[in-house]
Amino acid sequence: MPLKEIIFISSAQKEFAQERAALATYLREDELLKLFFEPYLFENLAATGNAPKTVFVEDAKNSSIYLGLLGTEYGHEDEEGIAPTEREFDAAQEAGNACWIFIKGGSNLKRHPKEMAFIDKVGERVSRKRFATLKALKTEVYRSCILYLKQCGKIDANEFDSSLEPQATLDSVSDDILSTFVRTARIKRNFPLKESDTKETVLAHLNMYRQGQLTNSALLTFAQNPQFFFPSATIKCAHFHGVVVSKPMPDFKEFGGTVSQMTDDAIDFVLSKLSLSTGDRSLANQVETVYEIPRAAIAEAIINAVAHRDYLSKGSIQLSVFKDRITIENPGSLPKELNISQLKEPHSSYPHNPLLANCMFLTGAIERYGTGIPEIYALAAQRGLKAPDFEDNNTFIVTLWRPSASTAHDTAHDTAHDTAHEQSFIYLEHKPHRLLWILEGEMTRSQMLKKLELSHRTNFKVNYLDHAIENGWIEMTIPEKPKSKKQQYRLTKAGMIEKSKLALDNTP
Repeated sequence: MPLKEIIFISSAQKEFAQERAALATYLREDELLKLFFEPYLFENLAATGNAPKTVFVEDAKNSSIYLGLLGTEYGHEDEEGIAPTEREFDAAQEAGNACWIFIKGGSNLKRHPKEMAFIDKVGERVSRKRFATLKALKTEVYRSCILYLKQCGKIDANEFDSSLEPQATLDSVSDDILSTFVRTARIKRNFPLKESDTKETVLAHLNMYRQGQLTNSALLTFAQNPQFFFPSATIKCAHFHGVVVSKPMPDFKEFGGTVSQMTDDAIDFVLSKLSLSTGDRSLANQVETVYEIPRAAIAEAIINAVAHRDYLSKGSIQLSVFKDRITIENPGSLPKELNISQLKEPHSSYPHNPLLANCMFLTGAIERYGTGIPEIYALAAQRGLKAPDFEDNNTFIVTLWRPSASTAHDTAHDTAHDTAHEQSFIYLEHKPHRLLWILEGEMTRSQMLKKLELSHRTNFKVNYLDHAIENGWIEMTIPEKPKSKKQQYRLTKAGMIEKSKLALDNTP
């Protein structure tokens, strides 16, 4: 076992007693961090005959990392008027150790004058992070630890993607999920292997099976329950009626499963919260269903988050639907080769998880590398929507604006905006009602899925079709053979009445 990096936790002891103890426990118990780090707390040391100032200054020099917590109090001062926290910082700086500084509270907080001077001194030498809660502090410390390990070469950017998971076996991979992948990849990208090929053959071809073990990306893509291995590999979806996070929350879901499953579920969650239109039926019997934000733009943003997130982070992808926008917060940052200004145009691709991204490309989820974000911009412009926003500050945030968002008008925008509003959008809260709204004549499941722009067949059956049938709104055309390949569905008399009510309720 390699020697661990010592993290010297320095602060005014009384002010940060809770944070000190919690950080030490966190560093010792986290499954990843405990492999590489050991916290140092002077209150846990046995008594010695040496002067405390001498002991702690020397230990600060000999540690790998100085972790300073700065707040309102400066701490006990020695005969020269210097607190231990500052002495230890100076010693760590002199030894050339890494220094992580975390400041509690905002800049308007009243602090001891010497603490203010110390904060200013620190700011001239190292970067600082602010925190308000213990949870936020742990998150920032975790990020600093991961960055340190990457800089030291103990892990790298692709470590998670290609690392082997010793607890997993080939039985962890679902036969059905892998077969579906091969079948789809053959259709979409002329994948050279067949469904009859063994798991070992397929996974080895994808560089996801080495030395008799599976990579993390193999489990995220093909395991029956990836969250058994990676609990935070989920998408948390929340719906808010207003424009800020507030309670009560109308709807909250956390989606797991494979990357494909959680992506489909998250897309459906968003679509179910948006208004939709089926156009003017006076012009045609069959018209396209249109959502207020193009489904393709939503899918691109979610797929981008799933493919490129930092899976070493303990955070999940956070997706929020507000009255005026959709935000997707993704643990991780842009690769160093890219910046925000380059995203509007097609650019080279630097996937954070190349093995995972390759599988999504093979199934068609990713059409072309480096074109996803430019496509989001283009789709928003075509619909006359406010241009999407992107933010990169340890967490990568995408904001897609709904039509209700204010926007700067210009001639091109006004033209697109007027065209978009030739259609009348309505909001249908209940998913079975959405199925009634788009159902025309007799339609197969595939036709209805396509009409609603959904791809998760099980989700469609459970949340849309089954409820509509149970309510007596939809019936099978061949009820005596429910699994017939020729099976279609149509509105019942009750369904036609319900649909008429929906139309009446949504008449301006």
